[in-house]
Amino acid sequence: MTQLYGYRRENGKVGIRNHVVILPVDDISNAACEAVARQVQGTLALPHAYGRLQYGPDLDLHFRTMIGTGSNPNVAAVVVIGIEENWSKKIADGIAETGKPVTYFSIEGNGDLETIRAASWKAKEYVQWATELQKEPVELKDLTVSIKCGESDTTTGLGSCPTVAQAVDRLVDAGATVFFGETSELTGGEHLVRERMATPELHEKFMAVYNDYVGEIDSKGVDLLGSQPTQGNIAGGLSTIEEKALGNIAKTGTKEVIGVLEPAEAPSNGNGLYFMDTSSAAAECITLMAAGGAVLHLFPTGQGNIIGNPIEPVVKITANPITAGTMSEHIDVDVQGLLSRQISLEEAGDQLMEMICRTANGRLTAAEALGHKEFVMTKLYRSA
Repeated sequence: MTQLYGYRRENGKVGIRNHVVILPVDDISNAACEAVARQVQGTLALPHAYGRLQYGPDLDLHFRTMIGTGSNPNVAAVVVIGIEENWSKKIADGIAETGKPVTYFSIEGNGDLETIRAASWKAKEYVQWATELQKEPVELKDLTVSIKCGESDTTTGLGSCPTVAQAVDRLVDAGATVFFGETSELTGGEHLVRERMATPELHEKFMAVYNDYVGEIDSKGVDLLGSQPTQGNIAGGLSTIEEKALGNIAKTGTKEVIGVLEPAEAPSNGNGLYFMDTSSAAAECITLMAAGGAVLHLFPTGQGNIIGNPIEPVVKITANPITAGTMSEHIDVDVQGLLSRQISLEEAGDQLMEMICRTANGRLTAAEALGHKEFVMTKLYRSA
C-alpha cells in the first residue's frame, strides 16, 4: 500500500491537513475573525450562527463542538475570538489540553479594531510557525475517519455504500478509528446496528439514544415523509425510510461497534468503530464528527451532493452513472462499474483505499478544490 504521511500533533494524534484556525466563540465575533483571516493569508475563519445565551445541554454541545474543532488534528494552531473573556478562555483552555498553540482574545473592553490588530499579529506568528511543520510517515491506524451518505438513491445502497463498507472494514482491521451516525436514518434497521454493539451495556445505550431521538421527532406530531426520505431520495427510488436506512447501514461494514458517542464527543475506548448520535443533515453531521476528531470523511452519494467541510476533507463516491457524468467535478471516486459488473466490490474498495491514501498525502478533494467549507453548528433548542 502507498506510504501515508501526516502531521503528528503534540498529543500524538495525526492530522492530514495543517490549518491555522480563527475561531469565533459566538455569532457576533464572526466579523472580527473574518477580518483577521483577510489580513493574514493562510488562516481559516469558521463563522457560525450561535454562541449567545445558550444553556444546559445545548451550551455543553456548543463548547464541545468549539473545543473539538480547535482540537482536531488537522488544525495546527488556533486563535479564539469572543465577545466575552470567560467563554473565550474556556474554549482556549480546552484546546490547549491537546498541547497545540492557542491564544484567545475578547472584544469587550478592547473593541473590534484593537482585537483584530492583536489577533492578526498572533495569527501571523502561528502561520509562519505552522508552515515549517513537516509531515512524517504514518499508518492507517493513526487515522480517524468518519462516514455519512447523502442525496441517496437506489445506486447508493447497491454501490457506493458497500464500497465505503469495504474501506470501513479494512480501516478497522488496520487499527484505525471510524465514526458513523445519522440517528434518524437508521429507522427500520436500528436492530441491525444494535446487534453489532460490543456489550449489553452498549446495546442499551444505543437504543436509549435512538429512542430519544426518534421520540423527539414523534413528540412533534410530524410526518417525516418528504424529509425522511427527502424528495430527492424518493425521486431516486427510495420510497420509505426503511429502504433508505438499509442503504445507510450498508456503508458501516461488518465490524462490532465499540462505543456510542454524544455529538462532537471524542472516543475514549481505543481505536475501532463508533456510533455518534448526529443529525442526518450533512453539514451538521460532518461538523460534529470533525469536532470528535475525524480527519477524513467518506461520503457516498447517489444523485450527487456538493458538501465539504473547512477542516475535514470530504471524499465523495458514487455508483450512479448519471451523477458521475453530470456532476463529475464533485466526485472523487467513480464506482459505476460495480452496477455494470465491470469491477468487483473488492476492486471498488481498492479504488477508495487508494483515494484515502492520496487525500491523506495532500491531494485536494473535489469539495476542497471547489471551495466548499460548510461549517454548521448543531443547536438543540431555543436560547434564553
